[in-house]
Parts: sequence; structure tokens; C-alpha cells
Amino acid sequence: MSESQAGAVTEEKASAAVTARPADFPPLEQSASTGSTNAVDFILDIPLQLSVRIGSTRMLIRDLLQLGQGSVIELDKLAGEPMEVLVNGKLVARGEAVVVNEKLGVRLTDVISPAERVRHLQ
Repeated sequence: MSESQAGAVTEEKASAAVTARPADFPPLEQSASTGSTNAVDFILDIPLQLSVRIGSTRMLIRDLLQLGQGSVIELDKLAGEPMEVLVNGKLVARGEAVVVNEKLGVRLTDVISPAERVRHLQ
């Protein structure tokens, strides 16, 4: 590249820097809230998979095929231990089984803190 070409490139860069200005975006407060709608309302209708795990075990296919009505499967938890409440496969709480109007439910006894949830992700 000749000196005159190099000088022209430098001048173009200098003139471009002079004409540059910051982008002009509307404030977030105006675009995020329209009327009385809350800014997070749009995520409230997202479906999540909630499950309750009372325990687990590993078994061979041979043993699985031998199961029948009345068979007992031994789980890795002791009787009286809290069940795990999972949202999309991630632990969010622990609780105990209750019966309400002849339906099974879970009474939450321990909700996992956000800091502990982050630790479980790592």
C-alpha cells in the first residue's frame, strides 16, 4: 500500500469517528410497561413440569420383568424422609405427603434458596 493510499484510509477513519454518535433508543420504562400491565406478566403463562420424587432405585431388566401386582420396590429413602419437589427436573423444595379432600398433596417444608439452586446447577 502506498503512502497516499495509507493516508486516505487514515483520513476516512478519522472522518468516520467524527460523524459517529450514540444510538438513540427509547427509555426501557416506556416500552416495557404499557398501561397497567406488569413487565413480567408475559412469563406467567409459561407451562412448567412439576414432579414429586419419593425415592428412586436401580434394578436389572430381569428384576423389572418379574414385578407383578403386590410386588414391593425398595427405594433409596427412609420412611419419613422429605420428598423432593422438582420443576423441570431441578430441585426447588422438599416436603411431606398429605391427604386433602381424598387427594394426595405435598406440604412444603423446605424451599431451596436461590443461592443453593445455583450451586446445584454447577
